[in-house]
Amino acid sequence: MNRYVILLSVFLLSFFTSCEKVIDLDLNTSSSQIVIEGNVYDEAGPYTVKISRSVNIDEPSVYPAVTGATVSISDNAGNAEVLAEKASGVYQTSTSQGVPGRTYTLSVEVEGQKYTAISTMPEGVEIDTLFTVETGYPGFHQISVDLTDPANTVNYYRLVDWVNGKRLETIIVANDELSKGKKINGTLMYSEDDMKSGDTYTLWLESIDKGVYDYFNSASLNGQDSASPSNPVSNISNGALGYFNACSVRKKSIVI
Repeated sequence: MNRYVILLSVFLLSFFTSCEKVIDLDLNTSSSQIVIEGNVYDEAGPYTVKISRSVNIDEPSVYPAVTGATVSISDNAGNAEVLAEKASGVYQTSTSQGVPGRTYTLSVEVEGQKYTAISTMPEGVEIDTLFTVETGYPGFHQISVDLTDPANTVNYYRLVDWVNGKRLETIIVANDELSKGKKINGTLMYSEDDMKSGDTYTLWLESIDKGVYDYFNSASLNGQDSASPSNPVSNISNGALGYFNACSVRKKSIVI
């Protein structure tokens, strides 16, 4: 991958990895494990939960879909929904609506096992500005993002980037340990392999909880670009890989 992501200023924060619930795998010899990836946003659904199985490191990176699961999402306001399987291993809501401040519980029952995860949706944080910056290096594009960190809460962020509607497989997370209540500037640099002049670049700023931050932070420290890395700090019970993320999201787009 030719992407270079450079996080300047307070995006160079003290990332850390929790020692709790780390799943240690010898991928060459381990049996296949359930991988669950689910998101709930503070915007209209449907929301999707994907269930698959891990593969050994020497096998093709094609994760077999897990079908026939019973999947539900509930919140602490008394709302609950059983998701429908819309495609092999892909389960979707039809009525759920994410609301900041609520705590969401994911429940998955499949092959005689039950897996659960809990995630609390933080309030959203706006992107103040998003703009390109002259790099001085041919073949690269530099993008700057500004936001204002709320002063009285602990905040965790995940940045998800898209080019022409296609998601880039970067993992970018930060916390506000060194920037509480301050203006934050982050700079990201991409090669021409990722985007070219005239492309539309979209940035999602997700406000996430600590469990989701720990997951993606450990994935980035392990050097993984996959959504289901080999040794993450999962917030899902019973030895499953993956994550469940109830987050607020703010989006901005620019033309490169």
